[in-house]
Amino acid sequence: MRQHPISPVTEPTQYRAIGVVRGCYVPADPDQLTRGLIRTADGTEIEAVVLGRLLTLMRRHLDLATPHLWVVYPRSREENQLHLQMVGVWEPSTLTPPTEDAPAVPDADQLPEGDDYFSIRGELIFTRPETGDLVIKVRQQPRPDGNRPVPFKLQLRGDIPLEHLRHFVSLDLRRQGQQLAVERFEVIGPVAERGNRGGRARKPGGDKGGPAKPKGHGRAVTRQGR
Repeated sequence: MRQHPISPVTEPTQYRAIGVVRGCYVPADPDQLTRGLIRTADGTEIEAVVLGRLLTLMRRHLDLATPHLWVVYPRSREENQLHLQMVGVWEPSTLTPPTEDAPAVPDADQLPEGDDYFSIRGELIFTRPETGDLVIKVRQQPRPDGNRPVPFKLQLRGDIPLEHLRHFVSLDLRRQGQQLAVERFEVIGPVAERGNRGGRARKPGGDKGGPAKPKGHGRAVTRQGR
């Protein structure tokens, strides 16, 4: 039985951007649940869209008037404004009711990292320690048809020294309002130049201003690395 909505890392340089946010989902149109916002306990309203089979799950099993722990992909569409792609929900008590063979687990709906936790892994392409501004580039897995999605960039908050620019980093973050703030980071190593046959890593420097799909729990659905 899976005990976490976010899969373990399987490769040192595995890109990903995924997290969990607790709140009430409020659709823009009650008859069309695909677009709306997540209203959190601190009063923040985060723009969101619903992807994949989560839509069916929401219609059949979830009371949208109550808060849920949503599994989401973060995006930066505008400065200081978070956008979330909703791909799952973590709620074993609702989606996998206890049985004699599988009794209820205390606090099964809680995660050890707590609410509003995000895991982001990618290339540090911008860091300004004096202001706490960061930008991470995240690459996505090729699609089944062989097409490679365009990498996307995430604007984050945190203090990472300039010498780690153009390195692959692993970040643990916490949502604070409309922003994601770094709580812990690990530098994995320099990012190799794409197309470099020798495979030599880039030297740190540049502009000083600058995944396996996780499985949900029960009937929750997640897709990683978007």
